[in-house]
Amino acid sequence: MDIALIIIGFLFCVLGVIGSFLPVLPGPFTSWIGLLILHFTDAVPQNWTFLGVTLGVSILVWILDYIVPALGTKKFGGTKYGMIGSSLGLIIGIIFMGPLGIIIGPFAGAFIGEIIKDNSDSSKALKAAFGSFIGFLAGTFIKFVVSCIFLWFYVIKVSENWETLF
Repeated sequence: MDIALIIIGFLFCVLGVIGSFLPVLPGPFTSWIGLLILHFTDAVPQNWTFLGVTLGVSILVWILDYIVPALGTKKFGGTKYGMIGSSLGLIIGIIFMGPLGIIIGPFAGAFIGEIIKDNSDSSKALKAAFGSFIGFLAGTFIKFVVSCIFLWFYVIKVSENWETLF
């Protein structure tokens, strides 16, 4: 049973890293679930302090994920249309352009969202789209780093208890 939990926990950690780029899936929280599953094995001792701190970090990053793009958009004069367009652009970009859509989609979506809001000023829309894009990249980078650290913690915990597993 421990082997199955370790595999499932590892899959959650990897899914969390992937989820760092997708707005639908909360990356760090998904990686944290992998850490939680690992601590339910008999081979890895439960450390509630470690789980509590990592849960707090994942919740903080989840909150920041909503604040950072908004700050980027506001800093460059954007609106909610640009933020919504950025998220929709990411999803559409990934579907139609694959990994390249992660870069192009949010920018194009934010630009289109700002044009819809105020269709007469394309330079203002371009500036706001750039701000939304920078905010999106900053939020994504934070989620990616935290998810990778959680994956690293996972690997360390498994390697420390390797002999009790097998």
